[in-house]
Parts: sequence; structure tokens; C-alpha cells
Amino acid sequence: MKKKTLLILAGVFLLLSILAPYDSGGVYNSNALEELPAIGTMENLKTLLKESNKNQNQRFTYRGSPGIMETTMAEIGDAGSSAQNTKAAAAVDEYSATNVQVQGVDEADIVKTDGDYIYQVNNKQVMVIDVKDPKNMKIASKIIFDEAEFYPSELYVEDAYLTVIGYSSLPVRFPEPMVYDSAEPNNKVKILPEGKFRYPYYTGTVSIKVYDISDKTKVKEVREIRLEGNYLSSRMIDENLYLVANRALDYYGITERGEDGALYFKDSHLGNEIQSIGLQDIQYFPDAVAPNYITILGLDLKDLDKKANIHTYLGQGSNIYSSSENMYVAVNRYEENPEAAVSEQDFIKRDIPWYSNYTEIYKFELKDSSVIYQAKGKAPGQILNQFSMDEDRGYFRIATTTGETWRTDEFTSKNNVYIMDKQMEITGKLEGIAPTEKIYSVRFMGDKGYMVTFRQTDPFYVLDLKDPKEPKVLGYLKIPGYSDYLHPYDENYIIGFGKEVVEVKGNAFQAGMKVAVFDVRDVTSPIEKFKIEIGDRGTESPLLHDHKALLFSKEKELLAFPVTVIENRESGKNEWGQFTFQGAYIYQLDMENGFRLKVKITHLTNEDYLKAGNYWYDSEKNVNRILYIGDSLYTLSNGRIEAHKLNNMKLQGYLNLK
Repeated sequence: MKKKTLLILAGVFLLLSILAPYDSGGVYNSNALEELPAIGTMENLKTLLKESNKNQNQRFTYRGSPGIMETTMAEIGDAGSSAQNTKAAAAVDEYSATNVQVQGVDEADIVKTDGDYIYQVNNKQVMVIDVKDPKNMKIASKIIFDEAEFYPSELYVEDAYLTVIGYSSLPVRFPEPMVYDSAEPNNKVKILPEGKFRYPYYTGTVSIKVYDISDKTKVKEVREIRLEGNYLSSRMIDENLYLVANRALDYYGITERGEDGALYFKDSHLGNEIQSIGLQDIQYFPDAVAPNYITILGLDLKDLDKKANIHTYLGQGSNIYSSSENMYVAVNRYEENPEAAVSEQDFIKRDIPWYSNYTEIYKFELKDSSVIYQAKGKAPGQILNQFSMDEDRGYFRIATTTGETWRTDEFTSKNNVYIMDKQMEITGKLEGIAPTEKIYSVRFMGDKGYMVTFRQTDPFYVLDLKDPKEPKVLGYLKIPGYSDYLHPYDENYIIGFGKEVVEVKGNAFQAGMKVAVFDVRDVTSPIEKFKIEIGDRGTESPLLHDHKALLFSKEKELLAFPVTVIENRESGKNEWGQFTFQGAYIYQLDMENGFRLKVKITHLTNEDYLKAGNYWYDSEKNVNRILYIGDSLYTLSNGRIEAHKLNNMKLQGYLNLK
């Protein structure tokens, strides 16, 4: 009887172990996933770094055809389902929000508004501007920073709190004051307990400053976190801030000088003492080691007395994508062709690449400011930016480019889409799109995907992603030019922002800025329904490399962005021309009439234009953001803010910020 009972119990335990990763409804339970290994000891860290250093040095070694060198330099950043972040439906009509990739997932920017005030990063300070009366705007308060201690870069506004993210030149690792080395009086050193000293290894420092803004005239700092590393990106979800930072490791310092390998931070909530995350708490991704720490911080702004969640991994990040539930950190990597070691002469003769690049993706669950590692995935090729990634119905989608555009053989560039399940295993793939070209922009929208590739023309592809096991191309359109950014108008139309291109003797030359509306109602035959071209060669807009510079409202038929216009009235469009305008272009856009330019708003004076001659520069008067509150449109530069009536664009008021 006892033997039978034991067998039954053994069977139950076996069944439980099989079902452990799943909940009662058969849904995969992320909390049951296997933990990543911790570095643990200094010897293990040295071993991991030496192996990583060995692989990295090999990739810089010359091999193969003359004039070709493979490298392993990863792009360190810096930034879906929806293009507009909305906190509530009513807020959309009251004031505009930052143009983001995923609805409900806010992204930090240089300008934010809550409908009554505008918050602006302005060089070494943050301004809180009272705009309740657009005719009488005023500065409610200024947060002025000592440049030697903190330089702001982006911010968030959530209810009663203003969160400013920037970088600090103050090292976290060695607290001030330092002492001077008597042998070298110009150098500061850190005195160790045993009486020895060492020179401080300065790393970048990310700083997060949280302010209570319940009284806009008396802004009060309530918490500061300083973290070793360089800021990569961040997201805000339901008043939970998630920040990602990279910190390069001092390989020589750790392997030769005896650095401790810890990551240091300082949190005012924990007092003035410097905190550290030791090797026993720093994890690593097996077979994906890099001489770098990537740190993800989670901070709950609803409860500032709550401890920040800080997780550090031996690895690296280049771009991030975040849904409301998961964050994906991607990094570009290289791997050696396994046939290279056994057929070196053949490789040289046939000019076969010794290395191929791939993208590694780390998935983390986000919940109430906590960060939980889920899984690791891998896709051939390299991504462009955050819009190359997306999550839909639990599946992760990623668009990559493999090969090289300059090659004309089987190793030429090709573009691909891979779909992965919750465990980051590839379930479906679509490869070999637009050979010899590379991706210039991607936008995933539910069951559809839109991709622009370019070499001399702009193929606009419509992709069917409904079946995660069998993605396919539905149709494409080839037109001159290209789009750097794709923005959904709705499910039937896509707006592309990029450059016009002219061909001269087989070569493609950039012309002016191009904005086009693609009609995708017939997915097999998309068409360019409307287009405008602004200026000539040399015309630029922040929107072409930063999606947050766009203001768009379908309901208000409003489209606006900052632009610097170069025009050539004498020779061809492919020639450099003369500076003619900097400011905001404001359009009315609907699908019956297309683009109608309502007004051009500039902060430059007539004297500025006369002085400019042929060129312009990054002036304090350059408009960089546009937003609306109620029936007023605001244009912002570092030197000025202007309010215009939305219906007729008449100037209501202005405020000089300098």
C-alpha cells in the first residue's frame, strides 16, 4: 500500500513539475522561468570578460578580401500599435501628448504639457510655463542646474510629479571630497583603507530627479537617483518609470588593477551613502557576454517611499521597445561563419564574409515597477531603430537587414521579418525582401506591417502578419525617394516622412523633404494618394530622426512639424541651395483634399534672415516642438514660445524665454 502511495505521489510531483510554468488556465507563467546565472565571483567575471575580449579582438582581425574589415561595434542609443499616447479619451481633445510608438506607453521628451502648464528642457534648466491664458503667458518657475553636477536631457509629467532625466559629471563610484596625490598634485585619487590609493575610473552617470509640482511656483525636489552608466532610453507606464542604461566595463581595471566589478548608485531615499550591486547580484546571459553592464531601473511614482527596483546584467543594449507589459532590449552582435575555420582558402577565393551580424533580444516583464527577465531571442540581421520591433497578441515581431548593400552576389543586403513566441522562439519568418536595399523605416500595425527600403527608389511594402507562422508580402509600390518615418493616419492610410530623390546618370541624390500619404485599402496595390515636397537638397527636419517632433491629430485634421528649408531657385534640385526658413509648417490634412498649408510659423526675425546668408545653424530661436492646448497652437524654441489661434492661426501671444 505504501509503495502504491509513493508511486502516486511521484506521479503527481512529476505532473506538477511539467505544469509548473503554466497557470490554471493553461497560460504560460513567466514567474516560473529559470533564473539567469549570477556572476558570483571576481574570478568568474575575469573569465567571462577574457573570453568576450578574445572574441571581440578576433572580429577586428583582418581576414578575407583586401579592403574589408569586420567589426563588432554596437550602436549605443538612442528611440507599434498606436501613434498617440493618451491618458484618457477626454485629454485628447483638451491638449496634445507626445507622439509615441505604443498607446499607453509614454516616452520622455524635451517638452510636455498637462493642459495648464508647459514643461520644457531648455539647456541647463527646466522651465515651468503657465499657459492658462495664451495672451499672458508667464514663467511659473525655473529649475536651474549646475552644469558641473547635472545636465537635463528629457522629462516626464505625471500628475503631481515632474521627472527629469539627465547626466551628471559627478562620479558615483568615489564620493567627494577626493584628495590630491602628493607625487602628482594635478591628479585626484581615492585613498583606500589600507593606505593605498588608486585613480578613479570615471564612468557616465545617469541621474533621475523627481519634483513635487503641486505648487508650480515652488517646485520641490523630492528624490534623486544617480546610477553608473550612459542613458539609453526610458518608458513610463501607469506612473511607473522604467529606465535603461549601459555602463562600459574597464577591462584592464578589472583584470589587472583589481577593480571590484560592482555597479554603484546613489538614491536619496536611502540616505547619502553610496550603494552597490555586487557580483553576487549581477546576472549574465550565457553565450552573450559583453564587456558592459546593462541596468534596468523601475521606479513607482505613486509611492516614492518605495524602494527602486534595480537589475544589472553583464550584457549590452542598443535599442528598446516596450509594450504595456513587456520590454525588449536589442543589441547588434556578430558571429563567425562556422565553415570559415575549415575552408579559409575557399573563403578568400570566393570573397565570402567571415562574419554575419544578428540581433539578440532580451525580454523582460514589467509589472508595478518590477522588472522580471523572461527569455532571450535571436534574429539574423541588424535592426534600424525601436520601430523595427513590435509586440502583438503575445508575439514579438522584428524587422532586420542582413548582408551588405555594396555587394552584388548572394551576400548582398536583404530585408526580413521574424515573428517569435512568448519564449522568444521563431515561429514564422519572411526573408529576402528587396535585395541590394536596406530598411529605412518600419511600422507594425496589428495584423499588418509596412516597410520602406531604399537604394535608388522607395519600395513601400505591405506585409500580412495575421498568421504568426506564415508572414507574407501582400503588395508593394515603387516610387522615387524614401521615408525615414511612417505614421498611421488610420487603418487605411499611412503617412511617410522622408526625402525626395532625383536620379542623375544612374546616381540618386537627395532633394527636398517629402511627405506622402499611402493608400493601403487595396493591400495588393498600395498607391501614393497625396504628396508634398518642401524645399530642395539640404532641407532637414528633426522629425526625420525623432518621431516625437511630430504633432498629428486626425480629429482636428492637423499635421505639424519643425523644418529648416533650403531652396535652390537657379539650378537643379540635387544642388545645394540657400537657407530660406526655419520654423513650423502647419498643415490641414484630410483624405478628400490632401495637404493644405495653413501657415508657416518662425521665431526668427527679418534681421536674422538677412544675416543668415546661405546657411543657418542650431539657433536658440529654432522651433523644435509644436503642441496644442484647447483651441491654441504653441510653437516652442529655447528662446521663445508663441501661441496662435488654431482656427485662423492668428498670433495670440508670445513669451521670450531668454
